[in-house]
Amino acid sequence: MFGKSVVTNMINRSAENEADRRLFLKSAGVAGLGVVGASALGGAAPAMAAPKGITDGAVLNFALNLEYLEAEFYSYAAFGKGLSDNLTTGKGKRGGVKGGRAVPFATPAIKNYAVEIANDELDHVKFLRKALGGAKVSRPSIDIQGSFTAAATAAGLIKPGETFDPYANEDNFLLAAFVFEDVGVTAYKGAAPLIQNKTYLEAAAGILAVEAYHAGIVRSALYSKGLNEAADAISAARDSLDGKKDLDQGIGTASKANLVPTDKNGVAFSRSAGQVLNVVYLNPKKTTKGGFFPKGVNGVINTSA
Repeated sequence: MFGKSVVTNMINRSAENEADRRLFLKSAGVAGLGVVGASALGGAAPAMAAPKGITDGAVLNFALNLEYLEAEFYSYAAFGKGLSDNLTTGKGKRGGVKGGRAVPFATPAIKNYAVEIANDELDHVKFLRKALGGAKVSRPSIDIQGSFTAAATAAGLIKPGETFDPYANEDNFLLAAFVFEDVGVTAYKGAAPLIQNKTYLEAAAGILAVEAYHAGIVRSALYSKGLNEAADAISAARDSLDGKKDLDQGIGTASKANLVPTDKNGVAFSRSAGQVLNVVYLNPKKTTKGGFFPKGVNGVINTSA
């Protein structure tokens, strides 16, 4: 059984500010912490000071912003519609979604991939929103139209002035998905050391595993279609955004696959939150908005490196 101080610390770390912690404490005492007993928490107990640095709540909210983006992208591709309004509310300014429509898939297997991934990303949004409770951020403004054109232009897939439509066909869809998936894996891996609550850390590790499965599916599908050159161009473009080190890896050549991007020890690399934002903001410089998030992300982690 958890002691009073342990539970209080878990509650303190579950939200981004004192008001949210009080709300979490109130709801948890009714529904979530029955094993502790109401007397163990004690309504008159003094509130503990917020831990210094980035809280678990801040990290989870950063992840929630990314899950909003992925869920919207895949939901439109698979189902022709985005998230329901009741899954987009929270702290910070709620924004709309620009772009998105159902993809006319030609290959049944790839359509099935899209449907499964879309449902997983929807579940991630629901899970993180529930875990954060009253501290959850709302969905920020998301651009899944012009941002892909900018990314494709930067990668050299299209010429300046041309348009890249990620929903036009399954090849475009896979290339667009490739922009996200590797970033999601490196984001969760980079965030892991920042999470102190072991329950949240285990959950984040579980989501990381799912994102890695998704990335493997997308990379394998691209490779089977012979789209390695286009994928490698996207990889190079990402690498130009996230700092001086050459970290990102494409999917290989016609004679040698590279479906699992690892270092010499067989370990996947990490990105800091700032580096992740460099990629999704489509800007190698320090900024608070741009690209897929034209008005920035919600929460205290919102500035690129």
